[in-house]
Amino acid sequence: MATNLKPVLARLATGETLSAADAEEAFGIIMSGEATPAQIAGLLMAMRVRGETVAELTGAVAAMRARMLAVEAPEGAVDVCGTGGDNAGTLNVSTAVTFVLAGLGVPVAKHGNRALSSRTGGADVLTALGVNVDVPIERLAGVLRAANCAFLFAPRHHAALRHAAGPRVELGTRTIFNLLGPLANPAGVRRQLTGVFDPRWMRPMAETLAALGTERCWMVHGDGLDELSVAGDNQVVELRDGVVRAFTVTPEDAGLPRAPASAIRGGEAAVNAAALGALLRGAAGPYRDTVLLNAAAALIVADRAEDLPAGVALAASSIDGGAALAALETLRRETA
Repeated sequence: MATNLKPVLARLATGETLSAADAEEAFGIIMSGEATPAQIAGLLMAMRVRGETVAELTGAVAAMRARMLAVEAPEGAVDVCGTGGDNAGTLNVSTAVTFVLAGLGVPVAKHGNRALSSRTGGADVLTALGVNVDVPIERLAGVLRAANCAFLFAPRHHAALRHAAGPRVELGTRTIFNLLGPLANPAGVRRQLTGVFDPRWMRPMAETLAALGTERCWMVHGDGLDELSVAGDNQVVELRDGVVRAFTVTPEDAGLPRAPASAIRGGEAAVNAAALGALLRGAAGPYRDTVLLNAAAALIVADRAEDLPAGVALAASSIDGGAALAALETLRRETA
């Protein structure tokens, strides 16, 4: 393998795109600490200005996966996460969905981080709920088996990304790395519900997962949010059996009422944690409806529900029967 990016940068400077193999090699150089900050920044901006391709995404994700600290997950495990970047500051939806699914016996290997573009990230709200997000990595497989869910704290599993951290901060703009996290789950899940901040990336991300062996996924964007929203129409790009297709879903398709996005605006970790706890104890309203909608989609991805109304009914039973709350309590205990 080459040990510097100069030949790649020369190609990118002419507008050339990289094959998946070339991209994997280039990002391997970055993640191995062999590239200079200037070279990393040059590569990232050359791709950003021209537009990253599916082949480049595929190669970069492969490089990440080859260097991540992996976690063993049960068959059929799913991930529910978002890219971030919608700057909406909502209550934590995918984290709540995690417990709803776990309460139904669906193992969730949730990949996440602290707040980056929102006020409260998954790691922040879980910490406020009493979950230890820094549990030793070698214990995570056992946690996942016991609680049907585990939080995979991205910086611990993808330490090789530290080599690009400085250039990313100094650039101060979106790069390919903003798209890679949801595509590199440390448990190697083959089914996922992923919220995307910009709908133009939904199809490329789905096609990337297809190239990497994912069985089924929904990439979703709802009314400016990187999740399904009850505020209006939602865009979906589905990967199923190697076929990618796009469609739209509405709250009414799931039997749910509409509410403005402002109704689920969140705050600091303590505020979001209190709202999530109340939700799991049966509190009604737009937050519950948003979680039910997203959980229903995840249940379809997991092959546990045929359609959104069936998924909503199952998700509601997990909350109202106390199973979702019990999953949180088990996760708290298992990570102590």
